[in-house]
Amino acid sequence: MLDPKKIEQIARQIHSAMPKGVKEFGDDVEKKLRTILQSQLSKLDLVSREEFDIQTQVLLRTREKLVSMEQRLSELEARLESQQPSAEKKAE
Repeated sequence: MLDPKKIEQIARQIHSAMPKGVKEFGDDVEKKLRTILQSQLSKLDLVSREEFDIQTQVLLRTREKLVSMEQRLSELEARLESQQPSAEKKAE
């Protein structure tokens, strides 16, 4: 899911950007920030980079298969069309 180190880094950055008066509350503010960030980020519909990369590979393989099937279908349709006039002549 979400990397706890990244969340901690973001919490530290927010904490360091706060006005001096707010920073004086100490580590408690940073801990609360971390908790809020974790809670809000978990509500988002996010995927890990690993899962994203896996789904990208699945999509690429699917696309390759689709292109291959489209080519095969075109070839089969062309064969069928070339056979139809001779079939029509035999019927006459």
